[in-house]
Amino acid sequence: MLLYREDLENPPLLIVCDLDRFEIHTNFTGTAKQTYCFNLAELGEPKCLDTLRRVFSDPESLRPGLTTEAITRHAAEEFAQLADSLRIRGIGAEAAAHFLMKLIFCMFGEDIRLLPENLFGRLLQGSKDDPEKLSRRLQELFQAMSKGGDFGVDEILWFNGGLFADAEVVDLRPEEIEKLIRINDYDWADVEPSIFGTLFERTLDPAKRSQIGAHYTSRSDILTLLEPVVMTPLRRQWGTVQTACEKLWRKVGDKKVTAATRRANRKKMERMLQDFVERLAHVRILDPACGSGNFLYVAINLLLDLEKEVIAYAATRGLGLLPQVRPTQLAGIEINPYAQQLAQVVIWIGYLQWMHHNGFNPPRNPVLEPIESIRLMDAIVDLSDPDHPAEPQWPEADFLVGNPPFLGGKLLRTHLGDDYVAQTFRLWADRVPAEGDLCCYWFEKARRQIETGRCTRAGLLATQGIRGGANRRVLERIKATGDIFFAESDREWILDGAAVHVSMVGFDNGDEEDRLLDGQPVAEIAANLTSGADVTKAKRLPSNLNTCFMADTKGGAFDIPEAAALAMMHSPNPNGRPNSDVIVPWVNGLDITRRNRGMWIIDFGCDMPLEMAALYELPICHVEEHIKPARDKNKRASYREKWWIHVEPRPKMRASLAGLVRFLATISVGKHRSFVWLSSPTLPDHQLFAFAFTHDWHMGLLHSRLHEVWARAQGTQVRERESGFRYTPTTCFETFSFPQMGDTDREAIGEAARQLDDHRNNWLNPPEWTREEVLEFPGSLDGPWGHYVCDPNDRGIGTVRYPRTVPRDAECAKELKKRTLTNLYNERPTWLELAHKRLDEAVFAAYGWKSDLSDEQILERLLTLNEQLAREE
Repeated sequence: MLLYREDLENPPLLIVCDLDRFEIHTNFTGTAKQTYCFNLAELGEPKCLDTLRRVFSDPESLRPGLTTEAITRHAAEEFAQLADSLRIRGIGAEAAAHFLMKLIFCMFGEDIRLLPENLFGRLLQGSKDDPEKLSRRLQELFQAMSKGGDFGVDEILWFNGGLFADAEVVDLRPEEIEKLIRINDYDWADVEPSIFGTLFERTLDPAKRSQIGAHYTSRSDILTLLEPVVMTPLRRQWGTVQTACEKLWRKVGDKKVTAATRRANRKKMERMLQDFVERLAHVRILDPACGSGNFLYVAINLLLDLEKEVIAYAATRGLGLLPQVRPTQLAGIEINPYAQQLAQVVIWIGYLQWMHHNGFNPPRNPVLEPIESIRLMDAIVDLSDPDHPAEPQWPEADFLVGNPPFLGGKLLRTHLGDDYVAQTFRLWADRVPAEGDLCCYWFEKARRQIETGRCTRAGLLATQGIRGGANRRVLERIKATGDIFFAESDREWILDGAAVHVSMVGFDNGDEEDRLLDGQPVAEIAANLTSGADVTKAKRLPSNLNTCFMADTKGGAFDIPEAAALAMMHSPNPNGRPNSDVIVPWVNGLDITRRNRGMWIIDFGCDMPLEMAALYELPICHVEEHIKPARDKNKRASYREKWWIHVEPRPKMRASLAGLVRFLATISVGKHRSFVWLSSPTLPDHQLFAFAFTHDWHMGLLHSRLHEVWARAQGTQVRERESGFRYTPTTCFETFSFPQMGDTDREAIGEAARQLDDHRNNWLNPPEWTREEVLEFPGSLDGPWGHYVCDPNDRGIGTVRYPRTVPRDAECAKELKKRTLTNLYNERPTWLELAHKRLDEAVFAAYGWKSDLSDEQILERLLTLNEQLAREE
């Protein structure tokens, strides 16, 4: 039945009868298997007769109520409670996890007939009132499983060491035994093995215990990557072999040729099939960040499925082939010793489960073998000789797959330590940018494995940020020495119990001719995981350099409320200078997208000596009290030594903005790409990018649809599209091609931009709800407030009169809270839509293009213009 069921296209019910006994096996996709058995004598019973009747009249009614996923989740949730009970009792995490893993294997082994029928269930029931007896009996069972032999009247197979190398148990309490008995009632033959890794990870880490059973990497997610990377070429090879065998089979049945010729053709066909089975048995699959083995477990199942297809094909032609695919042909790299052991168990459980469900006999003597190719090592830095760190040697493999760890470049030192990160940067300096995510090292190593012939194809997961910024350089290197043939640019994923978005990337040496992007065939996949215009090839244009800057990074509580700022600015100093020299308005991303909070900041510039800064008494006292203690502990010497200076004051930005009455700014990450004018001497925070532009037409060009389309293509998405995308000066702005235009075009764009900005400001701050307020405080002509200073004395110190817009009253203030830039663009009223349309038409006209171009056409034309300008400049 199991050999020919595939020819029936996997029917939902499998029914067999030997003239006396009937067996009805459910085979609905994704559900737990269920079997109905009865003989002829029982056929007259209503229950049995009803079951047989439903086979013909209502087969859907026999679909099991629980899916495999549901059984897995329920079993894991129950098991989590047992694990949590052990944790509360103070049982060590690793001891508890190892013991629980042995219990799971026993439940699994019982349900797939590797242990005598109901042996484990009987053991639990017989000892439920005597915990000491249960511990004793479990020790005896584990010892028997380790070496094989008798357990009471039952004979136990030789399961080998590894998991059962020791017979240690954790003494269970009566209520825990009752819990285990209920857990054992689940059909563990149908539990998805991928849950085991997640389950024990949560057991080892109490902070994650609430996630047990709720989230795990599903088989369908893993298949999305393994199918195109591993199985597509193998199935292509099988198709070639099958076509050749069909030709030979026709010759085998040709009565016009001699019997000897028919035998020769039959032997040749048998040899071809045998060779392909052996080919599958020698396929080497490496997961260089294997964790608990989920990717490898699914991979071995896929190889077994294909091998079974070959064996079934041969059987229909009278040829007998034996299965040869084994878990030992898998390889992995894992830095955590417990996960390394767990991976072997998960792979074996998946293998044995497959054998059971597909009617093949499991291995004997021993049942399990150590998978020595699952190596315990660091995948990116070999520290076996601490004085001479080296790049690790990965095993050779046909296919390299997996889910490397995600960790943003800015978090590497925090999580991995300065020494480790410094060694990593030295080893990979020429190949992986220091700002890159941790997963980038796996991509580059995989690329190198392919380039040197140690691997043919690779498929890895990454944070979706790999499509842009510094991360993208590893994909550009992959494109330079090979190519990307498969990608899922944006896919929801589960990481530590949280929904995130990832990218999947399959790549090789360029041999693969087909390309698949987000499920659709395409001609090419660019390094930013798009098709069509490859904007990653755009060059940075010299005319755009030194214009857009990441803004100031303060590195401490330099920001202060307006009341505190005004109090400081009215206080005198020993040097006779006003504190307004070192206090200015401060804005971050929230001030742009929501309402300005009226924050100010103490700012001693880029290099003011402490002797001079100390003369501004109240500001330096605030910094000494609120910033210096934390700076004294900072690992960077420059941050410690210059504790009164912002950690990254951006001198180039300050020099470019100096003397400008206003400048443009945009948020680094946002759902809507908006540009706003900020008036000097406002200091923008590092969440903003500042542009040394003052003309309205500059704002118009950057706020146009053309620039937004380009910026979205060149930037990186944060999560799903609704969460926004990241804008970066090097890719989004410095590669953007401005049109060659005259005064008429500038005026048209400028007028449209002014109208947009005026209408927008009137909506954000309606004159009916606001009033102008003028702040007054001492200021100096040569300080940041110079153009607001009135009536200066002979030392250049006078009164700053700084106008700003405030709510008219408390009721107006309440209404104004709803008026934010984010809310405006979420609603996008008709007047705003028309204002942007007018602006876009003026910008398109300046380029000499029609305004109805598609996004792809815009990218193609801007890329062509970029190439032209790059040559000219």
